[in-house]
Amino acid sequence: MENQITNVNEYEEIAKQKLPKMVYDFYASGAEDQWTLKENRDAFSRILLRPRILIDVSKVDMTTSVLGFKISMPIMIAPTGMQKMAHPQGECAIARAASAASTIMTLSIVSNYSYDEVASTGPGIRFFQLYIFKDRNLVTQLVRRAERAGFKAVVLTVDRPFIGRREADIKNGFRLPPNMTLKNFERLDFGEQTKAGSSISQARRQFDASLNWKDVKWLQTITSLPILLKGILTAEDARIAVQAGVAGIIVSNHGARQLDYVPASIMVLEEIVKAVEGRIPVFVDGGIRRGTDVYKALALGASAVFIGRAAVFSLAAEGESGVRKVLKMLRDELQLTMALSGSPSLKHITRSHIFTHSDRTTVPSNL
Repeated sequence: MENQITNVNEYEEIAKQKLPKMVYDFYASGAEDQWTLKENRDAFSRILLRPRILIDVSKVDMTTSVLGFKISMPIMIAPTGMQKMAHPQGECAIARAASAASTIMTLSIVSNYSYDEVASTGPGIRFFQLYIFKDRNLVTQLVRRAERAGFKAVVLTVDRPFIGRREADIKNGFRLPPNMTLKNFERLDFGEQTKAGSSISQARRQFDASLNWKDVKWLQTITSLPILLKGILTAEDARIAVQAGVAGIIVSNHGARQLDYVPASIMVLEEIVKAVEGRIPVFVDGGIRRGTDVYKALALGASAVFIGRAAVFSLAAEGESGVRKVLKMLRDELQLTMALSGSPSLKHITRSHIFTHSDRTTVPSNL
């Protein structure tokens, strides 16, 4: 039992030992000085819990609904690219683990398994992540493929007009291993560039720096699926997102991989929740490694959270089994946190259950 894995963080060290340096660094590193990467974790440690006592917690209910889909817990899997580098079964293994846990998996557009291949792993609620490329016909083709494969929502990443400066990737000369492709780009109509369609360089050349709110409106004209905007960090943009008619917001700094020295996602979550005034659900990702992290996010107003690196590192360490274990660990930790905090269900998790830096000069009204 001495070597038993007891928490999510331990999977990262195992992944580091097992993966080639170039691959581990690709998953683990952030942009430039990596200040935000560290802050994504450190910020959670500055939020303290205020447990309530003598409340019946003999039964703790963690079930919830996301866009009308019932899931077992408010913990979902975020899109992470090129997962076959972590394990041969890649995205298919994570899809099976998410389905077994009765939660939602989001497939990255730059996945090594296609929409159809992931859908063929069995039943499950799955979203797909999307970039809007320069070639709008390419975007339409991708959306149609995902729709036909049964994906239930679009997660539109909006914080990447250019790729952030990830110095570890520069030093390592990062490249996709020669035996791997970006499956969703195969057999698409790239016009005269069809033959290069599955390469990562081709995908990167398609990023559109002119992306703006009009393109969100355009996306709504080509699909009836609900659209979540991933990459919102300010109240101002959250209000515009509501006006644009999107189905929800994911508060995210792209795993600290884009712009360094932006706040941790958890630090701006409450600002965004207040800005949307309950009109659409708000989700959050970034730095979540504990059930207490999930609880804190819910107390700040998140409807649910997404995990990214935690899933990929566990995939690298133990394949599908590792991802299942991570989801169970987080579920068990959240259940225990809820019980010890006096929250028998998600609706009983309130702002008064936590204490943040901004609360130091105020006293909760219900004390």
